[in-house]
Amino acid sequence: MDTLKYLSGYPATVTDQVQKLIDSDKLAGLLLKKYPRSHELKTDKALYSYAIDLKNQFLRQSNPLSKVVYDDKIDVLHQALGLHTFVSRVQGGNLKAKHEIRIGAVFKNAPLEFLRMIVVHELAHLREKQHNKAFYKLCGHMEADYHQFEFDTRLYLTYLDRVGKLY
Repeated sequence: MDTLKYLSGYPATVTDQVQKLIDSDKLAGLLLKKYPRSHELKTDKALYSYAIDLKNQFLRQSNPLSKVVYDDKIDVLHQALGLHTFVSRVQGGNLKAKHEIRIGAVFKNAPLEFLRMIVVHELAHLREKQHNKAFYKLCGHMEADYHQFEFDTRLYLTYLDRVGKLY
């Protein structure tokens, strides 16, 4: 059995169930039943608007975002699903920070729930830099099903890695 790299932190009982779904060609059916279509946010402008709406709903007092884009240079197999970066610059006597979110381009054709989970995750970094208890509590506040969507995103990435395109 190949390793399921996106599920490496999960117990063997879970990974065994996922492997059985893969072996019996039922993983795609399960994903398509839960998430029958991909989202319509295909452009960087639409993604930025979506992220700003979420930020304004939950993190109104947080630092502003200067950019939210799909990035085809993010390698989800080796790096991350999305990145939150900030650059500090001195302008006169002031320190200015620009916050940017980059989402892996593979999520242009993913279900909205997976994209939302990633955007919520990156937005949470505006308040909490580390992946600690407060960080995941904030993620859960912004998206009640955050942990389920994270797991299902891992299943989706496993399927893409093994088989290819789903939508």
